Amino acid sequence: MQYQAPANDLRFLLFDVLGVDRLHELEKYADATPDLISAVIDEAGKLAAEVIQPTNTAGDREGCHYDPESRSVTTPEGFKEAYRKFVEGGWTALDAPLEFGGQGLPHTLKFVVDEMVCSTNLSLGMYPGLTHGAISALYTHGSDELKQTYLEKLISGEWTGTMCLTEPQCGTDLGMIRTRATPNDDGSYAIEGTKIWITGGEHDLVDNIVHLVLAKLPGAPDTTKGISLFVVPKFLPDSGERNPAFCGGLEHKMGIKGSATCVMNFEGAKGWLVGEPNDGMRAMFTMMNEARLMVGMQGLGLAEMAYQESLGFARERLQSRSLSGPKNPDGPADPIIVHPDVRRMLMRQKVLNEGMRALALFTGHQLDLSAAHPDEAVRESADDLVQLLTPVVKAFLTDEGFNNANTGLQVLGGSGFTTDWPLEQLVRDGRIARIYEGTNGIQAMDLVGRKLSLKGGQLVRGLFGVLGGYLKDNPDAPHGEELKGAIKALESATLWLASNAPKDPEQAGAAATPYLRLMALTVIGYLWSRMANVANRQLAAGEGNKPLLESKVVSARFYFQKLLPEVHWLLEDIQSGKDSLMAFEDDHWAA
Repeated sequence: MQYQAPANDLRFLLFDVLGVDRLHELEKYADATPDLISAVIDEAGKLAAEVIQPTNTAGDREGCHYDPESRSVTTPEGFKEAYRKFVEGGWTALDAPLEFGGQGLPHTLKFVVDEMVCSTNLSLGMYPGLTHGAISALYTHGSDELKQTYLEKLISGEWTGTMCLTEPQCGTDLGMIRTRATPNDDGSYAIEGTKIWITGGEHDLVDNIVHLVLAKLPGAPDTTKGISLFVVPKFLPDSGERNPAFCGGLEHKMGIKGSATCVMNFEGAKGWLVGEPNDGMRAMFTMMNEARLMVGMQGLGLAEMAYQESLGFARERLQSRSLSGPKNPDGPADPIIVHPDVRRMLMRQKVLNEGMRALALFTGHQLDLSAAHPDEAVRESADDLVQLLTPVVKAFLTDEGFNNANTGLQVLGGSGFTTDWPLEQLVRDGRIARIYEGTNGIQAMDLVGRKLSLKGGQLVRGLFGVLGGYLKDNPDAPHGEELKGAIKALESATLWLASNAPKDPEQAGAAATPYLRLMALTVIGYLWSRMANVANRQLAAGEGNKPLLESKVVSARFYFQKLLPEVHWLLEDIQSGKDSLMAFEDDHWAA
């Protein structure tokens, strides 16, 4: 079926719930008027449905092609034309800085576009998606010369960018990288080493590819404190000479087959230092945090497409009769959407998708406030929330994005298991999102091990201030008692970690994943209460889209009755500690 952008839900969230339409009151985002935001939603939805989606299934079946003689990669048929239209529409420049040809629009709007692109062709969306992180790293850490050389062409989409971090012997533990950078006489560096799993490392969509490569200088500490970042172009910008940074082959993947995931060999390739020597990790995290938020949108995008496909199937597929009596008496059976178990699956998809969208856009809005609000205190508190919620967005949206795609496959039954329907591709494509840009276990450890203690606990205190402030200002908030219970569970889990983790780091490790999930469910509960609150007010006033508003009220009830209670057993999981988890001896595993 053709993708339908969730335009009504987006407008409800952006305009009525979050207040993103008021960002134009800030000088930095003066152009982001409600009319422009609406136009972005409509035009991005049209592009996704009419240009990007038609390349998805064929791209999955064809995949990318590697030519070992030329060491080049060809993308699937239709990708070049779709990418060209994406670039011509200015979508690569949406939130990029004005001084280098960007449009300077809010980051929240990029989140909106990311979701639509990932719903319709995740593989194609990877090429401009990773470029965005390269742009941010160069803009934040690069010299004026590097910015002038690379940013305009990256922002325009004429060139694409990569993140070259992982090596065969190391993934998360980047201190083990072996790629070396040797100074040249002209101020550049000779880069030697191999990187793996490099998205968009080689392809035919653009004329030049700009690699951002982690490497170690001579004499640098053999730890993460010895890592530097270098910009290494495929073709040297001043001469057009081919730089010896070659693709050594493509990874053989279960999904995202239209995305060129490359082994990259740097054979003395010329590169230039980004930022200060041995300070590459700081620049890398600029890229990584961008990528983690983008990957969260990948999970949401796939979940939305899976929901649309499974809903359409459930409305048309006739099977058995309703338990309460025939609903389609003139037909041989009722559509399966009448059956409670099918509705349970569809409601879980719908309610989680809309809650995850709210969480993502709430975080995007905070990101915009952190960049543009005139009050320094507001900027800091917004940035605190972004830092705290980035691992939550990445992990929870990809966990539940995959689960919702898998649930959609279940709605289709045997049909979902075949390549005749798109669900199996959505499941395969979505599985990687829980792994790359830091596995979701790493995200949970980042949350528990770093973010909770930052600024003496200021970040998590800020979150509790938001949650508690909402209930104080809205004493009759929908499902307020249930939300209070979830907040209390999150507070108890946070205090348990504060008491136990400093004495035993394994306690933090054991609690990390359930803690992240508990936080996600609680914050989404807060957002569902806000959505129901707005819906109730508008219904009482006779305003707005009545079916949408009524669906929000029912969906909130489903969330608080069927999904949020999970927080209580998550708290039990956390407070039970590590003992049963870590008790096995080596000879117990195969006993």
